[in-house]
Amino acid sequence: MTYLDPPGGHGRPAVPSANATEALARCVSVEPAKFAAAHWGHTPLLSRAAELPNATGFADLLSPADADELLSRRGLRTPFLRIAKDGQLVPAARWTGGGGAGAEIGDQVLDERVLEQYASGATLVLQGLHRIWPPLVDFARDLGLALNQPLQINAYLTPAGSQGFATHYDTHDVFVLQVDGRKHWRIHPPVLPDPLEKQPWGGRADEVGATAQGPAALDVVLAPGDALYLPRGWLHSAQAQDASSLHLTVGIRALTRYALVEELLALAAEDQRLRASLPFGTDVADPDAIEPELTETVEALRDWLLRADPGAIAARLRQRAWPAARPAPIRPLAQADAVAALDADSRVTLRPGLRWQLVPHGSDTVALRLFDRTITLPGDCEAAARVLLSGAVTRVGDLPGLPDDADRVTLTRRLLREAVLVPA
Repeated sequence: MTYLDPPGGHGRPAVPSANATEALARCVSVEPAKFAAAHWGHTPLLSRAAELPNATGFADLLSPADADELLSRRGLRTPFLRIAKDGQLVPAARWTGGGGAGAEIGDQVLDERVLEQYASGATLVLQGLHRIWPPLVDFARDLGLALNQPLQINAYLTPAGSQGFATHYDTHDVFVLQVDGRKHWRIHPPVLPDPLEKQPWGGRADEVGATAQGPAALDVVLAPGDALYLPRGWLHSAQAQDASSLHLTVGIRALTRYALVEELLALAAEDQRLRASLPFGTDVADPDAIEPELTETVEALRDWLLRADPGAIAARLRQRAWPAARPAPIRPLAQADAVAALDADSRVTLRPGLRWQLVPHGSDTVALRLFDRTITLPGDCEAAARVLLSGAVTRVGDLPGLPDDADRVTLTRRLLREAVLVPA
């Protein structure tokens, strides 16, 4: 795990922000460096509420009352809810429908149908809460900055004594944050260490089931305020105890070395030797016929890999990673008002959580790379742009490198319109 590396123009904070540091501290009972060295991607970590800094637990992020609000009054639609019972997903048609006059779209969550499912022992899974519930929007952004990884957050509401899913593994690391009630977790070692997203547990169901019958590596009951870290691949199952349970699962969508392999192979298409056709008439089912072609291909691939450009690989990985973690929401109406009222005395700051790179572009321009687009600016704006991108609150009239306030306002207005900056 990279914990808030220095920026070097790559759009990362120079030091851990207070919010990012606090978000990680809420999830693990050890120092970040120890977590990175001893647990990240290797072994589970159980952190009891008494070992964590927030005495109120996690109900400030999403309480049972908040979950009821989402299920009943927010017009929630699929796929923001899944329902599971006896280890299987309940078809959405059993608990969705139209929302009445003016809201006839047929995939809306129907609260009375949800009640029917929950009362019969089904687990409710609220998905994508990092996009729709404000406290989790902020928490996901802060924790994502601490880990330098994109996140997703789901909530699991399980009736007393029920189990939503059979023993399985995830293809991403998770933090489990127990909000309400108690849940019994049984953790077993991986049957496939470090599985990729294309290697789900269903393809190894027999092996997973057999391993789950053996002794558990961790057998614990999580109480409100407890947290559990599980690396991808670790088998787990969870059952609510004598009361209903609510927990949050933070999924960490980390890139792997296999992602490097995928990008290397994508760029290998530039090599003419690797684009060459197999000889006319080659029997691809004959190992003897394939052997010399395989030898030559491996040699060509090895030669190309030795010339691989780290910059090209980094650019492709950026295009995969940055869009997976959105920056803080902006308020479009307030932002438009700020653009209209902007003057030299206005104060602005970088949009929280925004990833950026500012690089030369031609002889007299610079390119500002963002998660979804690239903005070209005049070269003489570079010094002012770097101040604006620093994250500090900045008075527009104090920007360096530009001849007058009119130019400073023009640059700042452009970056406000592009949602790079926000009013301070």
